[in-house]
Amino acid sequence: MNEVTTLDAFGVLVEPATLKLERLLPGPVERVWAYLTDSELRKTWLAAGDMDLQDGLPFEFIWRNDELSNPPSERLAGFPEEQRMTSCIVVSDPPRKLSFTWQGTGDVSFELTPKDDEVLLTVTHSRIPERGTMLMVGAGWHMHLDILTARANGRPAPAFWPGWQRLRDQYDQRLPI
Repeated sequence: MNEVTTLDAFGVLVEPATLKLERLLPGPVERVWAYLTDSELRKTWLAAGDMDLQDGLPFEFIWRNDELSNPPSERLAGFPEEQRMTSCIVVSDPPRKLSFTWQGTGDVSFELTPKDDEVLLTVTHSRIPERGTMLMVGAGWHMHLDILTARANGRPAPAFWPGWQRLRDQYDQRLPI
């Protein structure tokens, strides 16, 4: 059995307020790094926003989750068409590690580990303040990473909102109360 089939797509709690998710993506590592740091590539799976990759510098994420699949998915009630968040680079170590603040809900770290012709992407979201946020963050990262995996493999992206809603319910069952 290879590592692709043994990676669990669901995030796991590695500490009470820290969620870790992993995906195995086609390499090389510089290609995956570009998906994390180039606004034009990042907006295809997560959020737009230019980054100056220097420790301590702010940047803005701009989400338009409706547009992550074609055709666009219908937004859930109560969610805006666009959401913005100011973050700050904590660590930029190209092309291995990128860490930044996540306004009001902790810190996020991307780590890239080459594995032959693939790259293990590890996303760690720490200091998540409470369970409700954990459910939203878990479902959000999971869905965004599913879209990244599809894009990196040249496949159509799954619809964001139906997937997010399904995953939020699954994380509610999987994560401790």
